[in-house]
Formats: sequence, C-alpha cells, structure tokens
Amino acid sequence: MNFAQVVLEAIESINSNKLRTGLTVLGIVIGVAAVIAMLAVGNGAQASITGTINGIGTNLLFVFRGARNNEAVRNPRPLTVNDSNALLDQFAAPHVLAVAPVLQGDGNVMFSGQTKNSTIVGVTADYFSVRNVTLLEGNPITAENIYGNASVALLGVDVADKLFERRDGLVGETVRIANQPFRVIGVLASKGGGGMGSEDNQVLIPFSTAQSRVIHRSGLNTVDVIYAQAVDSDSVPLASSEIAQILRTRHRTPIGLDDFTVLSQQDFLNTAQSITGILTVFLGGIAAISLLVGGIGIMNIMLVSVTERTREIGLRKALGARKRDILIQFLVESSLLSLIGGIIGIMFGWLIAYIVGRVAAATGTDFTPIVGVDAILLATIFSTAVGLFFGIYPASRAASLQPVEALRSE
Repeated sequence: MNFAQVVLEAIESINSNKLRTGLTVLGIVIGVAAVIAMLAVGNGAQASITGTINGIGTNLLFVFRGARNNEAVRNPRPLTVNDSNALLDQFAAPHVLAVAPVLQGDGNVMFSGQTKNSTIVGVTADYFSVRNVTLLEGNPITAENIYGNASVALLGVDVADKLFERRDGLVGETVRIANQPFRVIGVLASKGGGGMGSEDNQVLIPFSTAQSRVIHRSGLNTVDVIYAQAVDSDSVPLASSEIAQILRTRHRTPIGLDDFTVLSQQDFLNTAQSITGILTVFLGGIAAISLLVGGIGIMNIMLVSVTERTREIGLRKALGARKRDILIQFLVESSLLSLIGGIIGIMFGWLIAYIVGRVAAATGTDFTPIVGVDAILLATIFSTAVGLFFGIYPASRAASLQPVEALRSE
C-alpha cells in the first residue's frame, strides 16, 4: 500500500463522521490559535518596548542618584549641576560627547478651565540633541531661555490634546504651570510610554526656571537625572567607565561603594527583553496546555475508532495487511486530524492577533502584535507532533489485534 492510498483512506475515514471529526479538531484549533496569538502578543510587546527605548536617544547613558543593588550605601550624595559639568571635561571623559542635567516633578498645567497633571521637566539646550527630541511645531528651548529664566514651555501631545484638543497652532498660547504663566513655544512629537513614565504627558521648561520657580530641591544645584551621550555606540562602555570614575572622585567613594548608578540603553533593553521573553514563554506555555488537551481528545477518538473498526482491522489482516500497514494507517489519521486543526488554528490565531492590534490602535496604544514565521512553524510542528504522539497508542493497539479475535468482534 503506497502512502497516497493511505492518505486517501485516512481522509475517507475522517470524512465518515464529520461531527466527531469537527469536535476533535476543535481542541487542536483552540490550542494552535492560542499559541499563535500569545506569541504574537509577546513579540509585539517586546518590539514596542524595544522601539520606545531606542527612541529616547542615541548612545545614551543615564546617571541616577543611589547605588543599584547596594544596601551598604544608605545616604547617597545627590547629583549636582557641578557633577554634570565635570563630565564635560574632555581630558577626564574623552568619550562623552554631551551632557544634559534634568530636574523633574509632577505638577498641574492649566488652560481656560482645563487641567492636566503632567511631568514637569526642567531641561538645558543640550537636552534635545542628547535625548533625540523632535518637535511637531515651534522651537526648542535655547541657551538664551536658560540664561534669562524665561517662562516658556514645550507641551507633550497628551497635554496639548487635553488642554487645547489639538496639536497644531499652539505657539504663542499661554498656559499656567504652578500657578505661573508660561508661553507655549512648541509641541513635542509623540514618543509613547517609557520606563520613566509617558513621554507624551510631559512639559519641558528651561532648567533655570524650573530650578528657581517650579521644582524646588533641598540643594540649589541638585539635579534628578543626568543624561550623557557617548561619541558613538562603540564608546558607550568607555564613556560609562569615565563617568563612574569622575563621580567616584567627586563623591569620594571607593570602588564597590558607589552612591550613583550609570545605566546604558542596552541595560534597559536587556532588562525589557528578559521580562518580555519570560512573559512570552509563560503565555506560550499556557497556550500549549490547550494543545495537550486537544491531543488527548485525538487519542480518545482514535481509541473509539479502533473499537468501531475492529472487524475491518481483522479483515485487513486476514487479507494480508501487515502490522506496519495498520500502524501507519491510524498514525496518518491522527496526524491528519492534527494538521487540519493546526492550519485552521494558524488562521484563527492570526485573526485574534489582528483584532488585538486593532483594539490597541483604537485605544491609542502603540502596540502591534507580531505573528512571526517561527511561531507558525512551532505551532504547526507541535500540533503534528501531538497528533503523532497521541496516535501511537491507538495505532499500536489496532496493529496488535489478532485477525481471528478481530473477526469475532461484534
């Protein structure tokens, strides 16, 4: 018996009881669809987070107060403007291209009876190049704004939407921040959510203005974060070491007891990819349970089929069919059930991922599920393997029937 004939007989057997076949295939369909959809959601989340981190700047380093995973440093010294200026020393830090100290805090932004609670960020003129900031309209904060303690502001798109219900034609408008009037000089391009809050729900004002009138800190020169830009991507590790050495010298801290933390974009990416990777595996594992349940359903139906076709098996053996022929016949049937369920499940899983993406777009979330070729191949191979695995016992049982006993069966 050739393989094509075996497949045709398997199709005829499956087609003889359409309702039972449909219910059996349904378990595999649900399992494969769940695997495809969950992996698509996980891949989409990873791509979204990675894109957000890559969009916050080029060759960027973050300097925070306090040591990461070091409880020995209980009272870390604050970062200061002088620390920031020291990082610009080309002899001590030749691989640092630019530095931008930042002050940030929460505050209400008001216009014509509308109020929006936003992150108020005091920035310098270098902030825009270091953080790769782009504008929808208007101009960035300049050195003149800093020196003059100017009352000017750049609005994030969420703030603009809330206060003005539009994102264009806002230059020249006046908003109130901390009950003080600020003239709008531009609108920031959308960047979405980030590891330190939404990039779109923020207002940028001159660093000197924030320091003296809006965001008050215990020390006059205290800053919350220092952003540093390396000269190129290959120089990021060297720039990180140079920054650490300068701050150790200034803060008089020994190696191993740093009272600051220097992180790169790659550190954030590694953390984000680790979290989303675990999430994807977790979701895929849960979805795979559905495939196992579907496989058990296939085994159950194949055992019923063996019982119903006992006389047919005995007749085949009496006419010369070998044990291997019977074994292959039932294995092909179980694999075919899984394959059909897998193909339908792939289409259904893609549809679920598409719907999730549309819902995310409708709610303004920057998230697109990604159905990868690897997920499709994994689901297809796994579903076929499930059919083979759970078809082995029924096929072996059918192949082991004795012809005389099988022909006696009613």
